[in-house]
Amino acid sequence: MQSVCRRIMHRLMFALAFVPGVTPGLAFAHDLEIHGSNTIGATLAPLLITGFLEQLTGAPATATATGTENETVLTTMRGSKPLTVLVAAHGSSTGFTAMMASKADIWAASRRIKDTEVNAMAGQADMTTADSEHIIAIDGLAILVHPSNPVDQLSIETLAKIFAGEITNWSAFGGPDLTIRVYARDDRSGTWDTFKDLVLAGKYRLTDKALRYESNDQLSDDISGDPAGIGFTGFASVRSSKLLAIADGNAPALRPSELSVATEDYPLSRRLYLYTPGASSKPLAQAFIDFAQSQTGQDIVAETGFFSQNPFAVDPVQDDSVPDTFKRLTEPYQRLSVNVRFTEGRTLLDNKAQRDLLRIQHYLGETGRTGKDLMLIGFADEQSDELRAQMISELRALTVSKALRERGTLVPGHTGYGHSMRVGAAGGDNGATRNGRVEVWVRR
Repeated sequence: MQSVCRRIMHRLMFALAFVPGVTPGLAFAHDLEIHGSNTIGATLAPLLITGFLEQLTGAPATATATGTENETVLTTMRGSKPLTVLVAAHGSSTGFTAMMASKADIWAASRRIKDTEVNAMAGQADMTTADSEHIIAIDGLAILVHPSNPVDQLSIETLAKIFAGEITNWSAFGGPDLTIRVYARDDRSGTWDTFKDLVLAGKYRLTDKALRYESNDQLSDDISGDPAGIGFTGFASVRSSKLLAIADGNAPALRPSELSVATEDYPLSRRLYLYTPGASSKPLAQAFIDFAQSQTGQDIVAETGFFSQNPFAVDPVQDDSVPDTFKRLTEPYQRLSVNVRFTEGRTLLDNKAQRDLLRIQHYLGETGRTGKDLMLIGFADEQSDELRAQMISELRALTVSKALRERGTLVPGHTGYGHSMRVGAAGGDNGATRNGRVEVWVRR
């Protein structure tokens, strides 16, 4: 961890040498500009920027509205000169547009970059690499209803039919005899893109009767006053509304919780991203990325209502759906709030996993443990037979063990659990990504 801190401080000092100048050829009005997601830009980014600027300069930072809705300028002083950062939170797609037009240093996105966007940026950088793609928090896409609504859970398929206008009355689920009123984020929102991908999934189209919002908080507030309402926001914007548990296929319905969202077991979990154009990004931008990924930055993430990536250990609730053999296997352990997942090729650790391994090592050092106190349990998506599933799950656990060993942590305890205990619907890219995982357990 000391080496990580030194690296961050080195970049902070390097960044100071470039402030308040800007990248040659760009007419930026501020020393750093972040454009994109309202989910990130409403609260999370301004607080991260505040912490970053105060650490960078040793001077307090203040936030000022620009006069344009959902835009904030954070200002501090470096000596006698102001240092300013603009956060423009108009939706994830607007951040990509701004970066393509060289008007954004950092693109904030509440969904992963699309293939078309990767191709469009290919001349500047490979936006899928760890140099460009930075996961700064985990969020749960919360499905909200009025607090008086007796409905407690829905499947993703049923949810899609509600938002498509195919199911129109709450009485269909034992709720009140009220016509369902649908609330949704606007078309520029990464929250909307995530909902569209995870729920509507190309099979359904949002009803024309949906009420559309630019703000997560306003949407949630309006649902909390509407007994007929249902909508979706980021988890940090639940406020006074009621959360529903969500089931993906035949997997158990899960309500978003600290563990289920942090591990991405909750079917509507999502990652929040900051994108930079690889090694060509401003030193100040890279220094901010390092701060956001640091333990201090992740503590700020937790303070804003999102889910920090700093690992923590809990005793998970294991209901009747959990096999007795698994309960016996894990009885001496607690679950770490980290699931290791893989790239689309299913053989390499994804960008989040690569950084999570460093966080696991830091957790071991902070708690006085070693790799011998860990157990890695691999899982596979549904396969044609048990033997194949078992082999794949063991290979996943072995891959993570090897990656930790290459980083200096020996983990002799690893096993596979086949295609049991799915957290999502089987099959397809989503099933392979969500069910094909490695859980991390730590000895009590």
